[in-house]
Amino acid sequence: MLPIVGIGAGLVSALLFTVVITGSPLALLLSYVAPLPVFIAALGWNHRAGLVAVASGTLAVTLVLKLSLGLAFAIGAALPAWWIAYLALLARNDDQNNSEWYPLGRLLVWIAAVATLVTVGGALAISTDFETYQRVMTHGLRLVLSGGEGIGPVVRLPAGVDAGEIAARLAALVPAAAGASFVPMIVANLWLAAKAVRVSGRLPRPWPLISATRLPAQAVAGLVGGILLSFAGGFIGLAGAALAGALIAAFGLAGLAAVHDLSRGKSWRTPTLLAIYLALVVMLITVFPFLALLGIADALIDLRRRKPPASPAA
Repeated sequence: MLPIVGIGAGLVSALLFTVVITGSPLALLLSYVAPLPVFIAALGWNHRAGLVAVASGTLAVTLVLKLSLGLAFAIGAALPAWWIAYLALLARNDDQNNSEWYPLGRLLVWIAAVATLVTVGGALAISTDFETYQRVMTHGLRLVLSGGEGIGPVVRLPAGVDAGEIAARLAALVPAAAGASFVPMIVANLWLAAKAVRVSGRLPRPWPLISATRLPAQAVAGLVGGILLSFAGGFIGLAGAALAGALIAAFGLAGLAAVHDLSRGKSWRTPTLLAIYLALVVMLITVFPFLALLGIADALIDLRRRKPPASPAA
């Protein structure tokens, strides 16, 4: 049963991954859920089914397209899903034989770490020479901004603004943005897969209280280290920027969880949550850093411990 489930999940995941080559918006959206079948196989059966999905999906992409895309599928989608699902189902028993499952906060840190590795791996796949990598990224962004080679301009720059200069600045932000975007993508796939597996009755882990998610204080040191490394230049600086972006995204999600937790039982809970989610949709870049700061503060001083106990009526 495990090989059949794993092979099927791997083939579906490979199909979702490869449709992106069509270039349509729907195909791009589908590629974001490429890790989902691997997550479902690993969570619903076990991590060995997830490994079979990784292998079968990688082989399929390699045979249909080419080896480099097969490796991109494995490193960018399949292996991260398998590893995070494996960690999510880790548990240990205490003296009373009660299971203590892997904490969600530490799982978020691992997701940020994986996001960093995937970002660095993607950059090295472009070129192992950092200057060449920068030129390729800058050239691609300049084409998007100014048009050329069949690509129309996505944005209209004001007169007198040099597209090449803007592209060079944006290229420097790509590692942080890539690390930051990978985190919510993996979190969303994990949540969807866990929900689906739970409905089927195959989820071994009891459903956790997601609003209680809180990153460990050591993650703040990791964020500081990533920011400092980002000034080093080269691929080391790229790795630091990717780590910083990924951890900021993780802290932002933890901050959102803290808002849910701290507002439980309060009269202002519903309007506050509605306002935050609306602001995230309209002004993501403006609002998310404040949530990240809340997540950082919660990691350092445990804001949950300082909240008054909810009344029985709540």
